[in-house]
Order: sequence, then structure tokens, then C-alpha cells
Amino acid sequence: MIQDFSHHSSPKVKSDLASHLEFFVLLARHGNLSAAARALDLTPPAATKRLAQLEEGLGVRLVNRTTRTSSLTPEGETYLHYATRILAELREMEDAVAATRSVPRGRLTVNASLGFGRTAIAPIVSSFAARYPQVEVQLDLSDRPVDLVADGVDLAIRFGAPPDQRLVARRIMSNRRFLCAAPRYLERHGTPARLADLTAHQCIIHRQNDEAHGVWRLEHEGHIETVKVQGRLASNDGDIALGWALDGHGILMRSEWDLARYVDSGRLAVVLPQYVQPAADLFVVYPNRQHQSARTRVFIDFLVEQLGPGSGARIRITSPA
Repeated sequence: MIQDFSHHSSPKVKSDLASHLEFFVLLARHGNLSAAARALDLTPPAATKRLAQLEEGLGVRLVNRTTRTSSLTPEGETYLHYATRILAELREMEDAVAATRSVPRGRLTVNASLGFGRTAIAPIVSSFAARYPQVEVQLDLSDRPVDLVADGVDLAIRFGAPPDQRLVARRIMSNRRFLCAAPRYLERHGTPARLADLTAHQCIIHRQNDEAHGVWRLEHEGHIETVKVQGRLASNDGDIALGWALDGHGILMRSEWDLARYVDSGRLAVVLPQYVQPAADLFVVYPNRQHQSARTRVFIDFLVEQLGPGSGARIRITSPA
């Protein structure tokens, strides 16, 4: 049973309740007490004591504990369900109350993919922090899918619109992907004139998610064409693959936002510019809440300013001479 704190509880009690809920949600997310303790900057004994106090107060066991892992009991699953919902509602309440503030403030949790987060979003966060010093930004980078509602993330920056109907998606910029190579590689091995020519070239494979290894799907005049490529180098890190292309090891498929400075400087040349990967545009996604916090609104507007149309982020790529 969830207690009613509306009439007789002090702010301290309310704060303790939210703290207990956040602790348990973190424990469930990480799967063991040690990881939850690190996330909360607690010692493992302190985290163990905190869980024991929580279970003692409820009079039930919430977690089955072993030496290395933890699993939720049925009562723990029920507690997690309500804890996640209550924390989301508390956050929505705070956002609704704070929406009228003229100066955005408070914590903003942002999630982005590893490569794009490092190269593009991190500098934007730096500029945002200078403009809005009362907003505390926590930038988390991961390529795994993130449940914004369950994980308490304010917004995520991702390529491709999400299928989750609980989320709102706002398109930030287009994202075409081109084939490219270092001029010295093309001088040694020739420039492919047709898509089929790629099978005779060294291609650098950037493995992403569950994509078929070495299968490139490209769009040409409204039609999707597929080619199976091969090469001696492959990585799941896009920056590593880009470095190999710059070193002249082969042909790479890469997003235009990452190619622009190298094409402009002549370190890379676009290959088969008439072929592009089907668009996977950049979106900012956030939970579909009735009240959006001021800090979320200004951050999204700042993203559009930095990356959207008219920002200077548009890239003009022409075929090599």
C-alpha cells in the first residue's frame, strides 16, 4: 500500500520516499548492489544497509541476493512497477510547477549514441552549459536501446524515429550516408564507376546493431540496391573505421555530418555520389508528457539552432574530379 503523504508529511519524509524509490529503481536496473552503490556514490555496505531498511519498513523481501547478482522477488517486481510510475509522476509534477520559470534550471538527463555523442553532442552540451549555467546536464552515451520512461531519461538524440508510441519525436536534421575513400587509396586501386565494382575493392566494415555483415543497402533513383562487400578491416566503432579510411585502407560508408570537414580538406573523396544509404534522419525524442520542463524546451531549441536548417550544419558533397 502506498502511503498518503499529502496532509501530514514533512518535506524530509517526501524526500526520503523519492530517495528510496530512486535507489530501488537503480538497483533493479543494474542488477546488483555494488553497481547501484557506485551509481549513487555509496559504499557497498551502505547500499546493503539501505536495502535492508527498505525491506524492513515494508515487511517483505524485495530482492533475492547472491554473491554476484540480484533478482527481484514478486514483491520486488510490484514495488519496481509502482516506483517507476511514482517517480515519473513526481517528475512531471515538478516540471509542471517549474514550467513558468523564466530561467531554466535543474537536472537534464540526455542520452545519445557513442560516436555522434562524442563528436557532435558533447560540444553542443558545452555551449549549452555556458548559456544556461543553472541547468545541470548529465550526458549518457550508449548504442543500446534506452527506455526513456523507465530509465528516467529526459530526452534522447537518435538516428531514426522510434516506434515507441509513448515518445514524441522531433526531427532535427537530415542524415544521408555516402561512400568515401582517401584519394591515395583511389589512386592505387582506381575509382569504382558502378556499384558492382565495389566487390573488387577493399571496403571498411562498420558493424552496427544487427545489420548483416558486409551488406550495404544503397538508394539510387528511388530504388534500393544491395551489394555484398568485403575487406580486411571491420569495427563496431565508427571513429576507428573512419580513421582507417583516412589512412587509405579502403572504402567506407559514413554519415555526411562526419565526412564534411574531411571532404572539404581533400583528405577524403566521395565515391559513387549517386548512391546513398536510405535516410535515417536525426531525431530528438522525449516522453509524451503533458507538461514539458523549461530546461527540456530550451535544450531542444538549442539543438535545432546548432544542427537544424540554417545552422551551417548542412553539407554539400560533390563527386570527385
